[in-house]
Amino acid sequence: MSWNQRQRIRVAQEKKIAIIKALRAITGLGLKDAKGLADNPGKFIEGKPKEFCEDAVKQLEEAGAKATIE
Repeated sequence: MSWNQRQRIRVAQEKKIAIIKALRAITGLGLKDAKGLADNPGKFIEGKPKEFCEDAVKQLEEAGAKATIE
């Protein structure tokens, strides 16, 4: 079963490097794009299965971001 999930993040500035690394691992983005996403947080994953989104939230929270699934 596929769920249409969207994920929103907020970035703590002191944890920015760890969060950029997590974003790159989750999304496959390059450094510049992941940094841009960390600088301007918002929705970044749409149309992925619920399990994928839950795992991404866990990785981002471990890195220091506040992430939610909508």
